[in-house]
Order: sequence, then C-alpha cells, then structure tokens
Amino acid sequence: MDSVAKWAAGNSYGPVLSQTDLYLLDAQLELHPVLANESPSFQLTFNLSTGHSSGYNPETRDHDLPFNQKEEPATLPRVEELIIITEVSPWCTIVRNPQGVTLGDVVTTLYKEYSEKLVTDKEFDSLPPRQQEQLRRYAASASAAPNWQFYSPAPAPPTQYRRADWLREKVFFDRLMKKESYSRQRLGYYAPNIFVLVLTTY
Repeated sequence: MDSVAKWAAGNSYGPVLSQTDLYLLDAQLELHPVLANESPSFQLTFNLSTGHSSGYNPETRDHDLPFNQKEEPATLPRVEELIIITEVSPWCTIVRNPQGVTLGDVVTTLYKEYSEKLVTDKEFDSLPPRQQEQLRRYAASASAAPNWQFYSPAPAPPTQYRRADWLREKVFFDRLMKKESYSRQRLGYYAPNIFVLVLTTY
C-alpha cells in the first residue's frame, strides 16, 4: 500500500490552524517547495498582471508544464490564513481559506489583488515624481499593447492604475520567503504565516 504524499491535496489530511492556534502553539510553518522555489521538478511561472500560471522542469525547459499542484496545501501544518507582503509595493495581501490555504488560493488571490484593485490617488501621490512618470508610461504602454487596429486613434492614456502597473516589469512570481526583520519593520509584528513575496522581471 502506497503512503500518502506529504503535500497531498485534500482537506482531511491534517489539522488546519487558525491565527490563534498559530500563536498559542508557536507553530513553525513549512512552505510548499513550489512556493519556496525549491522544487527540483517544477518551477512556477506566474504573472501577477495577466494571471497566467504554468511551470517548467528546470532540467528540461523546452516545454511548459501544467500547474497541477493548485489543490495542494501552501504550508504544513495547514493554515486558514497567509499574509503576504513584498518590498516593491505597499500592500498586504491576505489569503484565506477555512479548509486550509492552497497553492491555487495564493495564485488566485495575488492575481485578483494586483489586477482588479486600483492604486488610490493618495498612494500615487506618495511616489516621487520620477516614479509617477514611470508608472504613467508603463500603464499607457500596457493598455495600448493589445490595440493592433490599423487606423484607429491611439487610446487615451489611463487615468487609473492597477496595482500590477505599480510593479512595472516586475510582475513574475519568484518565491515566498520568511524575513522576520522586514515583516516587523513593515507590519510592526511577526507571525509564522507572514511571508515576503519576491518578484522578478521574467
């Protein structure tokens, strides 16, 4: 009889810890190798701007692999909530699932937070003028990219910006990692379910 795989999908294979459980038990979470970018056979390719997610085997990069691990738990022990911050944006993304957060939950929530939510005027005004102009230019080029009609007038530049536009070219998921000092600096506290998102340009 085969043993159950460590990261097997299914919400009955282990306890799901609440935020309170995490504090009381002082549980240390192990991050899924795909999210930690430590899987020997699957490198996640996920674009926060478009939502496209697939992967490849680092040994054979000549073809994409489907992202079949979406239902697998993001951490062990499983948790109801993950808190994700990044050094390149001011937002805090909270991923919730009372049955235990999965890899699919992480990808879907990050995509929705960065593609559907807009940068507020106050957030935009907090940027130095040079970065404001870079954000304007990037958003304008991103919105014009699919417009290939020959004789149509150029679309008006956007006046509202998605959070993904804030990231400019750095829209590809690289990994999640623990960074206690940065978490304390950003949030004022640290918990085992706070992870820092590292992004890359490809």
